Amino acid sequence: MRVLEYTVQEKDRGRRLGSVLERDMRISRTLISRLKFRHAILLDGQSARTDTRLQPGQTVYAVLEDEKNAWEGLVPSDVLPDVRYEDEDVLIVCKPAPLPSIASARQQGDTLEGRMYAYFGCGEHFVYRPVNRLDKGTSGLMLVAKNSFAQEKLQKDLHTEHFVREYLAVCEGVLPGREGVIDLPIAREKADSVRRVIREDGRRAVTHYRVLREQNGRSLVRLQLETGRTHQIRVHLSAMGCPIVGDYLYGAEHTALPGRFALHACSVRFRHPVTGKIIEMEEKLPRELEKLL
Repeated sequence: MRVLEYTVQEKDRGRRLGSVLERDMRISRTLISRLKFRHAILLDGQSARTDTRLQPGQTVYAVLEDEKNAWEGLVPSDVLPDVRYEDEDVLIVCKPAPLPSIASARQQGDTLEGRMYAYFGCGEHFVYRPVNRLDKGTSGLMLVAKNSFAQEKLQKDLHTEHFVREYLAVCEGVLPGREGVIDLPIAREKADSVRRVIREDGRRAVTHYRVLREQNGRSLVRLQLETGRTHQIRVHLSAMGCPIVGDYLYGAEHTALPGRFALHACSVRFRHPVTGKIIEMEEKLPRELEKLL
């Protein structure tokens, strides 16, 4: 359980409690409504209405307690997640491949969600809150929020200068120039299809790339997403004639990469949802992908 706290200043004299929650504590109206329903908004330790007028020296508390996970079929994994960073509000984990990020009725084996469930002791109030997600075949850094407030703030920052993700990919062939921008719209191939395609009626998708190395007819490329479309990097590189090695959906399988392909989330930089501090982390290319070069 996470508790956000704010001490009322002289400048806040006479302000409504709801105004401080929204403007100073940066809690969304949706979350404020949920907190009100649970009587989880406190003033000096007592439940308070959001129209209460404040006095200097009072302390406002917002008690963030998640409800029980909606999917009853979740089982804990025998393996714990590889946690690279953790504080009261967020975790950075390194997801291996091929490991699904999300558990579901169709995906009931080992998942990152199941590992997180085990990590937190299988408590009845566990809620899995991934901020960004990785395909089963992609490895690397993922950010997981520990409460609804942190998740809301971080997801609002996605695809802004406050939340930057970069990837390393080993692809077939050589991209034009040492660096460039791929700006091609992406659409679902068919209504019931997993595959995405480049199509004029698709949603705008922009990927920045920089070629780090060329060797044996392959390239090591560092990529940054400006938008976040499904399979964006995979579709864009394939459209450029340089599919990711092992990408069974947009290229060809590779015997050295069973169940995965050569895409790795290598870097994350984000603004902490509570402290505002900038947190950065790098994760090197896995050995099995380095060998492809």
